[in-house]
Formats: sequence, C-alpha cells, structure tokens
Amino acid sequence: MSSIENVQPKLRRGKPLLKLRGLITLLVCLVMALVLLPVTLLFAERVEHETEKGLEERAMSIARTLAHTPLIVEQLQQTGSSPSMQEYVKRVSAANHIQFVVVMDMKGIRKTHPDARMIGKAFVGGDEYTALHGHESVSVAKGTLGLSMRAFSPVFSLTGKQVGAIVVGISMQDVQRAQEGNYRLIAIAIGIGMLIGTGGAVVLARKIKNMLVGLEPPEIARLLEERSAMLQSIKEGVIAVDEFGRVMLMNAEAIRLLRQAGIEDFSFSGQEITVYLSAFRLQEVLEVSTPQMDEEMELGGITLLTTSVPIRVKGEIVGAIVTFRDKTEMNQLAERLTGVSLYTEALRAQAHEFMNKLHVIMGMVHLRMYDKLEHYIMDAVEHHQVEIGSITRQIRDPVMAGFVLGKLSRAREVGVSFELTPGSHLPESSQTQTTHELITILGNLFDNAVEAMESLEHKRITLSLYYEENQKNGCLTCIMCDNGPGIPEGLVEAIFEKGFSTKGESRGMGLYLVTQSVKRLKGSVKLIPAEQGCCFQITLPYIIAGNDEYDKCPDCRR
Repeated sequence: MSSIENVQPKLRRGKPLLKLRGLITLLVCLVMALVLLPVTLLFAERVEHETEKGLEERAMSIARTLAHTPLIVEQLQQTGSSPSMQEYVKRVSAANHIQFVVVMDMKGIRKTHPDARMIGKAFVGGDEYTALHGHESVSVAKGTLGLSMRAFSPVFSLTGKQVGAIVVGISMQDVQRAQEGNYRLIAIAIGIGMLIGTGGAVVLARKIKNMLVGLEPPEIARLLEERSAMLQSIKEGVIAVDEFGRVMLMNAEAIRLLRQAGIEDFSFSGQEITVYLSAFRLQEVLEVSTPQMDEEMELGGITLLTTSVPIRVKGEIVGAIVTFRDKTEMNQLAERLTGVSLYTEALRAQAHEFMNKLHVIMGMVHLRMYDKLEHYIMDAVEHHQVEIGSITRQIRDPVMAGFVLGKLSRAREVGVSFELTPGSHLPESSQTQTTHELITILGNLFDNAVEAMESLEHKRITLSLYYEENQKNGCLTCIMCDNGPGIPEGLVEAIFEKGFSTKGESRGMGLYLVTQSVKRLKGSVKLIPAEQGCCFQITLPYIIAGNDEYDKCPDCRR
C-alpha cells in the first residue's frame, strides 16, 4: 500500500541560494541556451554555405548570359579591343553590383577590364585554365583587384568553336558582408527567442509559485513531513479518496485495523474504494455531499466507529476522508468513563440528600428536640442500610448495583419514585461488554422516562430484572415502565430510528443507542402494552461469572 508513511522527504537545512521563481527562470533559460547553441552553430554553417552557393550561382548566371551575348561573341572573333564591349560589360557590372566582368580570348589576354590599363594583358590568377578548355568553373583567387570569387564560362561562336571565356568576379569582402548580414539576422532571431523564452520562464515560475501557494520547496518538504508525522500520530485510521473515489492516502493505523479485519493485500492504492472497501460508503459521501458522523460498521468480524466527510476546496468537492476506530477500544474507554460518571452522579445526588438531612438535623438541634433527632437519625441510617442491602442482594454485579443506586439518588432529586421490583435478580456477568451495554440500555430508558414525565405531579418508574438459567444457558429480561403519557400507536415503529424525536431538533439518539446496544448483544427490544405510560422489554443473552459457554435462550431468538 502506498501510504503517506512511505513518503519521507529529507528536508535540506539552510537558506537556498535561489528562490523557486529565480531557479525556474534560470533553468529554463539555461535549457534554451543549451538547445539554441548547437542549433545556431549548425544554422550559421548552413547559412554561410548557402550564401556562398547563392553568390556563386548568381555570378555563374551572369557569366553564362554574357557568354551568349552576340556582341561579345563577335568581338572575340576579331582582333584588338572593342570600346563598345568594354562599355557594355561595365554597365552589366554596375547593374548587377558585381566587382568585375573580364572577357578574355583563347590566349588568356583580357579584352575588357574595370581598369582600362589592364586591357591587352594576360589574366592573373591561374584559375582560367578550365574555362579556356570549354568547361565552366568557380574558384576563389587573388587578382589585380584583390581576392575574389570568380565564375568562368566559355564563349563559343555560332559554329561551335570556342573563341574565349567570360569571368564574373565578386569581391570576397562583399561575400563576407553578405554572410555577416545573415549572422546579424540569426543573432536578432536568437535574441528575440531568448527574450520570449525568458518572459515565458518568468510567467511559468510565477504560475508555479501561485499553484504552490507561495511556498518554497523546503517549506513544502517541511509541511509534508509535518503532515506525515501528524497522520502517523493519530490514533484513528484515516483513508482519503479523490473525487472519483480512488484511494489516495492511508495511514499506519488504518493499515493496522484493516489487517486486524483480515485484509492483507494493500495493492488497491489508486483504485476505486468501492471495489475493495465498499463498507466505508465514501462514494455516497461524494454523491450526496453530506457528512456521515459516528456510524458503526462491521468489517471482518470487528466493529468500527466511522466518520466520513467530503473534502471541499473553494466550494468544490475534491474528495472525501473517513476516520475510524475499533469500537472495542471505544467501549473500554466508555466503561471507564461510565464508571466515573456513575460514581460522580451518585456522589452528587447523595451529597444533595446529605445536605438536606444536615439542614433538618441543624434545625432540630437549634430547637433542642434531641429525642426526635435521635429517632430521625436512626430512621435515616436504617433506611439507607436497607436500601443498599436490598439492592446488593438483588443485583450481584457491583457495577450494575452502583448504577441502580445512582439512579435511585437521581430519581429522588428530580421527584421521581424509582423502584426495583422485589422479585428482581441479576447475577454478575462474566463479560464486561454486556455490563457496559446494559448500562447504556437502562440509562437511556431511565432518562427518556424522566423527560416524558416532566409535566406530571406523581412520577413513577419501575425496573424489573429477571434472569433465567437452563444448565449453562442464560437469558436476562429487563422491563422498565413509567406512568408518563405513553407513545402514540402510529409512532411505535419510528421511535427506534436514529434522529427521530418529538422533542425538537438534535434529539432522537436515546432509543437508537438502545437498539444498537441490543443488536450488539444479539438480543431484542420491544414496547409491551401498559395500562398507563409505556413499558420496554429487553431480552438479552447473559453469561454469568464462571460460565464459559453459552447458547441463546429461546426468547433471544425472537
């Protein structure tokens, strides 16, 4: 199972050199630079090659055109120089922005040249050999006008005989300037790209920082460690799902409780919880968006007390979380609290009675009625001893005896006549859970009866406890009656439902808790007919101290 306990980042101590925003911006810019650098070098090399090739093709195109010009063909077939041809090639050079156009005969003697003094002299450079033998060529050589790129094209007469060659030259300085212009364009493009990339990196860094609620990575790591520590320190199982019901988180206590319930395979991380743990009903919480508080759930033979709530972020449900504990552990804690509560309630009621009796004694002392005072004290002591003795004889379980004595004191305090019927008998139970659940059952029935009789002048509650034993089989029947207004016939079925009450909102838990306790003890509860008020009969399986076997009594099967 991938749980939060497996995520333990090591928090780096000390102040980081860069904030997250600066780090993201720097990394994005560095990546862009590393990507653009080789691309730029390859592109620059390609541009340089294409520039040279373009200039070569341009020069060769001019040379071919001139080689087919009738004026040049005719003049090469004649001897001497021609001013008209010299003027023509000058105009061509100026129109095409080239350095020179030289026309030579088959001996390599210049017929035209930008410098008229060079006409009639041999061509300089040594790269004219190929052109004078009928083939085009391109070369870079140094002549009288400096280093240049030269395109040679042979000139043929109408009869097909070669009569000379044309040379079109472009200064290498012009070639370099053309390449430098392309380099500037590349640099501008790279600069614009870096500027856009840097701006995008800044925007991206700001967006990420906002998504992280302004936190830096060390702060996020610390929060994760703190959350992990808190989740693992919680004594309740925690399972969280996303909005699709997929398990996203599970703490160590949840794993322990699930293993206790017989679940060993925790490979369902990221899977829908309804497939593996449908009993938690988290899908219903996601659908209805309503928390489900303090619900009991049976899983693998153990009873869990669960609370499921939806998780909302900015008003939208993004998941749900369930927390749960073993009901047995809760019962053990409740038993301790119940004992303390009963002891406190009994002490409070007895203290109230004792103060009233002290006031009577004080008054009789002031009146010097010593004889009557002696009788009053003797009667009070005798009544107290008789009451305690009667209760302890009928109820052999000390916890239940203390509970009944506490309720007797409470009844006198609120003006209710509370009576344990003479034939009642309750032996001590061998199971503490049975005693705890029985206190929950009788306590809630007693409190409901007291509330129901608030408006009556004469209030009466009777409690009957009958234990029947057949060999080692035991069955306990509890009957509690009051003389209140009773329950309308149409509400008999509804009174046991959770939250149902005729006394207002946030009520209706008493009888629901009674039914839950009865179900846990595998017993039954029902409302029996009464002349006045209402009577509840609870039938439970009951194992007395010393018995280690039990088979349900016939009444418990109903």
